Amino acid sequence: MLLYLLLMAPALIFMIYAQIKVKTTYSKYSKVYNQRGVTGAQAAMQVLRANGMADIPVETVQGKLTDHYDPSKRVLRLSPEVAGTPSVAAVGIALHEVGHALQHKTKYAMMGLRSALVPAANIGSTLGWILVFGGLLLMGLSQVFGEMVAIVGILLFTAAVLFTLITLPVEFNASSRARQMIKETGLLVGQEYEGASAVLSAAALTYVAAMLQAVAQLLYFILLVFGGRRD
Repeated sequence: MLLYLLLMAPALIFMIYAQIKVKTTYSKYSKVYNQRGVTGAQAAMQVLRANGMADIPVETVQGKLTDHYDPSKRVLRLSPEVAGTPSVAAVGIALHEVGHALQHKTKYAMMGLRSALVPAANIGSTLGWILVFGGLLLMGLSQVFGEMVAIVGILLFTAAVLFTLITLPVEFNASSRARQMIKETGLLVGQEYEGASAVLSAAALTYVAAMLQAVAQLLYFILLVFGGRRD
């Protein structure tokens, strides 16, 4: 248990910081309305049309900050607050999702790689740790067999870790595209742009935190299996 706490504590602390940063930054700029009175949905539709993607529907999905682009169905979904509010934060978030749509259209390599890893990552995140701990228990009966089971678990969980690593350039690139689109369209100006950029930067921290947690968890598994630690 001590080993786990030592490895995971920094990542957990950073995750808490990232969540607080997102919450406070979004709360601040969701109350700042842009001069043009453009909602997130309107901004998304305008930029989609300008980039030859008018056929991509913009739908509303329930929840808060549940905004996402679905590449399998080519649908952009925005949370009610983002879709219907003419705030600086709403425009920034909506155009971040448009950035993902542009990645899909231009066949951005990292996005394709991340999509390909989804099945393996889902299996690894749910089954990996079960096999690791199951293998550790089986070592009491058969060292070789138990270790093999644990190694399979580590390999499966590694797929989940790779997914979090590949997610970083995908999300950073989408935010970079969003910032560029804001400048090109003039949807936000001056301090409005700075506010939207701050929201995007805060959101990026959550992906970094998720990656750090996954890496720390993987390192813990490796040390348990190969380091002779059982605490």
